[in-house]
Amino acid sequence: MNIDPKHLAQLSIILETGSFQNAASRLNLTQPALSRNMRTLESRLGAVLFQRDGRRSVPNALGRRLARTGLTIRMAEEQASNIAMQSSLGTIGELRFGAPPIVAGRFISESLSAFIKLNPNCSVVLRTGLVSELRAMLDRGQIDFMLGPQRVVDLEEGLEFNHLIDDRVGILCRNGHPLTSQKQVLPEDLKAQSWLLHSKGSLLRQQTEAAMVAAKIATVQTTIETDSIRSALEIIANTDLITSMPRATTRPYLENNLVFLNFDSPHFQRPLGVIRRLDASDSPLEIQFLKVLSSYIEKNSI
Repeated sequence: MNIDPKHLAQLSIILETGSFQNAASRLNLTQPALSRNMRTLESRLGAVLFQRDGRRSVPNALGRRLARTGLTIRMAEEQASNIAMQSSLGTIGELRFGAPPIVAGRFISESLSAFIKLNPNCSVVLRTGLVSELRAMLDRGQIDFMLGPQRVVDLEEGLEFNHLIDDRVGILCRNGHPLTSQKQVLPEDLKAQSWLLHSKGSLLRQQTEAAMVAAKIATVQTTIETDSIRSALEIIANTDLITSMPRATTRPYLENNLVFLNFDSPHFQRPLGVIRRLDASDSPLEIQFLKVLSSYIEKNSI
């Protein structure tokens, strides 16, 4: 039995409007065309769907029952149409991206909250991890983009970078550390300190080591090595250890406990932005979220 769902939907409109003429007008059909469709439906069902009521033909018990099925079809079509429209506008779908934990805490939380309020029907997958871990997720298709330093793109092919913020690295210590009293911190001052260093292989560790080598410091005294940014900040605030941190990312965590020393290096340049695969297609949700994120950064003068 080959039934056209469109005919069932039309049957439901005949029941709603009370006549073939009214239904044909709503459907933008002629009455004869609608009548032919109903005769086709009856022929394929092998059953009569209408009874005479004076001069009108109205659905009988079977017709009313099948009209309910037609209404379900119309509602499903309308829902599918709305979903398709919302998807094209970027208000529904899935947003998948990653960021290092401290970047997520600094830039993503408020931006993502604002984005979800605008797009309550979408789902979000936010992964956090080291830059190298996020880069692997991007390769495996587990995320569609990541927030990270431009150096990731400089070191590898097949990626593109869209700048968001200058997140220059600095040397961080507790407020009241002996070096904070110096107007200018010299390389030999840093060499004499005990350090908390980031994990080997991390881009932040590489930048720090490159800056030290450029300052004629071959090695530093490493007391602690960790990949936990939050633990690093807490330890630095309560000891005389020093470490390197991105300035813009770390700014909200400084309060009165931490301070950046007056020392700089060309190797501390660290543009932060959106990293995507060159072959990735544009996503309306991604475009919307990045607009919200950029607006947040601009409004907060980060």
